[in-house]
Amino acid sequence: MRIAIDIMGGDKAPQEIIAGGLQAAKRFASDQMIFVGRPEAIEPIGKLPDNVSFVEAKDVMAMDESVTNIMRKKESSIWIATKMVKEGQADAVVSAGSTAAQMAAATLQLGRIKGINRPAIGTVFPTVKGGRIMLDVGANADCEPEMLLQFALMGNVYAQLILGVASPRIALLSNGTEAHKGNKLTLAAYQMIEQTSLNFIGNKEGRDLLSGDIDVIVCDGFSGNIALKSIEGAFGALMKMLKAGLTKSVGRKIGAAMVMPAFKELKQMVDYEEYGGAPLLGVQGVSVVCHGSSSGKAINNAVAVAVNCLKNDFVSRLTTAVADEKQQ
Repeated sequence: MRIAIDIMGGDKAPQEIIAGGLQAAKRFASDQMIFVGRPEAIEPIGKLPDNVSFVEAKDVMAMDESVTNIMRKKESSIWIATKMVKEGQADAVVSAGSTAAQMAAATLQLGRIKGINRPAIGTVFPTVKGGRIMLDVGANADCEPEMLLQFALMGNVYAQLILGVASPRIALLSNGTEAHKGNKLTLAAYQMIEQTSLNFIGNKEGRDLLSGDIDVIVCDGFSGNIALKSIEGAFGALMKMLKAGLTKSVGRKIGAAMVMPAFKELKQMVDYEEYGGAPLLGVQGVSVVCHGSSSGKAINNAVAVAVNCLKNDFVSRLTTAVADEKQQ
C-alpha cells in the first residue's frame, strides 16, 4: 500500500510529521510512504529509507487560511497528495493540516459517495469501556436532518470496522433522553433515523458520552467539535489536578508511586494520539484527518488507520451500506 503523507500540514510540521512518517515506514516495512512537501523540509534527513519517497509541492495551505484559496493553490501539499490518490499514484492520504482544506481537496478531487450530501469527520474518543465513535466533529457546523441520518449510516459501518461491533448502538446527542427533546435539527433527525434498520437507541445527553454504552454518537459538526474538545480539556485538567494533589507532601508522593502504573494506563487511554486520526467519511477514497497539533506518534498511528481502512476495503463497504439503506 502507498500512503501519501502531507508533511507540510499541522502545527508541528514538518519535523514531527516527517518523524511520524519515518516511524510508520519502519512499522509498515512492506508498504510505501510518500512524503509530499517542500524540498527544504526533508533536506536535513539525508538519505530516505527504501520504502519512503518524496514528491515536491511548491505551496502550502496555512492552518488559518480561507478554504476558498484551495482552488488557487493546486501546488499545495494537501492538494497534490489528494490528487495522487485520485490518479492512482497513492492509495490513501494522511494530513494534520487545515481540516477544511483537506475536506475540500477530497470532495473536489475524489468525489462523494452516492447518497452522501456532505462528508463527515468521525473520530474515536475514550470512554470507561474503551474507544467509541463520534461524528461529525468539525467538518459540518450547520447540518440538515438528512445529513445526521447519513452520519448515522456512515458511523455504523465505521464502528463495525474499527470497534468490531456487529450491530453498533447509535444515539443522537441531545439535551435530554426523551424523544421530544432537542432542537429542530435533532427532532427531525430522530424521526428519520428511527425508521432505519440501524440499532438506534435514541437520544443521549453529554453526561452519557463517556459511559461506553453508546458505540456511535451522532451530532452536527459544531456540537461534536465542542463536545470532543471539552472531553480532551477535561481529561487534561483532571490529570494536572491529580498530579498536583499527589505531590503535595512526601507521604502523598510515596502513595503516588504505588499507583503510578494505573495513572499511566489512564493517560494512555485518554491520549488522542493513540488513535492517530480518522478517515473523512463519505468521500470515494481514504483521506485520514489528524489533529492539528499531532506529533510523530499521532502521525504513525494515523498511517495505521489508513492501512486498516485499505485492508478492510472500507470505502466499498460504506458505499454498499449507504446504497442498501437507501433502497429500504
